[in-house]
Amino acid sequence: MNEVFEELGNIGIVPVITIDDVEKAVPLARALTAGGIPCAEITFRTEQGEEALRRIGRECPEILPGAGTVLTPGQVDRAVEAGARFIASPGFNPKVVAHCIRRGIPIVPGCSNPSDIEQALEAGLDAVKFFPAESAGGLPYIKAVAAPYPGLKFMPTGGINADNIGTYLSYEKIFACGGSWMVDASLINAARFDEITRRCREALQKAHGFSMAHIGINTANEDEARKAAAFLERVFGFAPRDGGSSIFAGDGIEIVKFPRPGRNGHIAVAVNNVPRAKAYLERNGLDFNRESAHPDGKGGLSAIYLSGEVAGFAVHLVQKK
Repeated sequence: MNEVFEELGNIGIVPVITIDDVEKAVPLARALTAGGIPCAEITFRTEQGEEALRRIGRECPEILPGAGTVLTPGQVDRAVEAGARFIASPGFNPKVVAHCIRRGIPIVPGCSNPSDIEQALEAGLDAVKFFPAESAGGLPYIKAVAAPYPGLKFMPTGGINADNIGTYLSYEKIFACGGSWMVDASLINAARFDEITRRCREALQKAHGFSMAHIGINTANEDEARKAAAFLERVFGFAPRDGGSSIFAGDGIEIVKFPRPGRNGHIAVAVNNVPRAKAYLERNGLDFNRESAHPDGKGGLSAIYLSGEVAGFAVHLVQKK
């Protein structure tokens, strides 16, 4: 997949923005960055879209800017000259797609059925926008239509909100979702940038789906681990399950048969997508123990430890099942 889309995938959420007042563009971009979402799809629905892109590119280099609702090759040229690094269109327009390919600008054309998808594949694309996502059948439809196209990635847009963003992003073939609920035009026009930042942070928490998976307890050897598991079963009825290097007592406690990271043990935090959550935490200044990474066999990660400890416990991310 194109490196621009890989970068969007590491963010996970692409704010779809309509600018009515170009003076709001830069404060808005800064609010997005403060909220942890350093990207924006500026629609060409208004005359201010082009200038908004230009100002954001000039004054907010940390933002990954793109242009949306691009309907003609001429709009592609204007968007690129204004600083857009990717193009999104509501439908599959062969002329627009071909022009983007000739110019070397990544495009996600809107596709909502196999015929659209096959046109995109024929054009050499490996990522498409699924629009309008909820109205066209939502995640169940995407899963059904994606089955014959194993190498294709999707960016659903339309009807995505705080309640369903986590569900969409838990599907491995979705690299990002477009949405406007955190950047509603009424908030922008009223200059409520603090609220936009708050909604962005909330959206990211929903997108990553952080939740407690289990607590790991270190023991010195297998005999000590089995004694601990037997106690927890006898007292609390937590059925033991041998996992090779550890024994699970119920679903929430892992008793490790030999010392692993963490002086006392580890805390496992489940996430919708380990690489995306890792990128998010790295943007927030956290480091990872790269030697602890567990590949998932599909080019991603199933688990990885953060560097350091919290109260004697190591912390690692694990992929939700």
